[in-house]
Amino acid sequence: MKKSVIKYSFLLTALLIAFASHAQSNFSSKLIGMGVVVSDMDRSLDFYMNGIGMVKAYSFTIEDDFSKRSGLSNGAPAAVTVLKLENSPEANEWKLMSFGKKASHPRQKFIQDDTGVQYITINVKALKPVIERLKKMKIPFLGSTPIPLNQNTHFVLVQDPDGTFIELIGPME
Repeated sequence: MKKSVIKYSFLLTALLIAFASHAQSNFSSKLIGMGVVVSDMDRSLDFYMNGIGMVKAYSFTIEDDFSKRSGLSNGAPAAVTVLKLENSPEANEWKLMSFGKKASHPRQKFIQDDTGVQYITINVKALKPVIERLKKMKIPFLGSTPIPLNQNTHFVLVQDPDGTFIELIGPME
């Protein structure tokens, strides 16, 4: 009797694990691609590539017909440049597109000033080179950053050219 209870217990556990892992696999990828509309593509590419250190992965165009049929826009075409932290299939995509106009809302001073996506967090191996690049570009640091989070990790907060907050976290060196 004991062997039978143990056997069924293992079987039930295996079934529960299989069910739980199947229930969590609703997605075909574990990555999230983020689409960001920017006012000036060149300025944003300069900030993200030369300041933050992202790399260009690829570009594509959203044609006017697809744009309208899909509901992305009223038919306005868009060129999209995809950036990543590293050019690998496992890296999330930061998709920049521009329609050549400024935001219709005021630039936020703090993350609580608006709703929706307000910031992204980027973990870096060393903050010092990123800080040096951003200072050279005259990007203002917000608050009293960099500030230590613990003995080895620091926090830096900046905004991209359109006001999206960028948290940079990592050791100074």
